[in-house]
This record gives sequence, C-alpha cells and structure tokens, in this order.
Amino acid sequence: MKLSDHFSLAEAGKSQTAVRRGIDNRPPEHLHGNLKATARHILEPIRKWYGKPFSPNSWYRGPELNEAIGGAKKSQHMTGEAVDIELPGVPNIELARWIKANLEFDQLILEFWNSEDPSAGWVHVSYRHLGNRNEVLTIGKNLKTHGLPE
Repeated sequence: MKLSDHFSLAEAGKSQTAVRRGIDNRPPEHLHGNLKATARHILEPIRKWYGKPFSPNSWYRGPELNEAIGGAKKSQHMTGEAVDIELPGVPNIELARWIKANLEFDQLILEFWNSEDPSAGWVHVSYRHLGNRNEVLTIGKNLKTHGLPE
C-alpha cells in the first residue's frame, strides 16, 4: 500500500532489528493516517527538494520493537508520527537546517552529528496533525541543546 507518491506502508514498518528478533512490526491500520501525514508533510517535500530517492532509517516502531531498541517510552515512532532519515551525499546538518527553514514539524532533532564527519548521525523529525511545537534539538552522547549548531 502506498502512503504517498514515493513511500509505502512496507517501508514504514521496515526494521532490521525486528527481522533479527522475529518482531512483527507492521503498522496497525488505525495509524495509517499518521503515516500518510508524515509522508505527505515531511518525506515528500524532502524528496522533491533534494531530488534523491531515500528510505527512512526508522519510521513506525511497535511497542515491542521500541522497547527492544531502547526507544523513549512515549516515542512518536510508535504513533507513526516520527521518522529518522539520512540522505546520501547530503550532510545531516544541511538536511536539518533545510527542514527547520521550510517545513512545519513537531520536533526536529539532529542526533549524534559530528562536525568532523558530516554523515555522522541522523535527523529525527516528527509531524502531528495538530499542535506542532517546532521544537529543535541537537542530541549526542553527552549533549542535549536547543537549536542546531552554527
């Protein structure tokens, strides 16, 4: 099932950890609306702007998978509202800055980025139908700051 022009339901539930551990990570039907909204408002605009095919590193996580990877107890991944992404050839800081400047979002987190390795880490971004906070954070091993690095 397609969630948008370039993103599918199968992609939303894809997880190497789930496969290795035999966890059924298919998104339940009642979350399909959230997945479609995330695809439409976050993933498709990124795909269009950069003109590069990509697949999210992590999108939907069922409770069992979320616990297995040590995810936050109230992770928006469990509601289909959050994705972790990287774009081939695009520094994560550049992607995060573009999202901040161009998209409506709930939370944007530059995770485990390293100024010496632009491909380090990933970008976490979430979208809600209502009440987006536009919260921007940078998080690393011993770091949590508001905003993005200069």
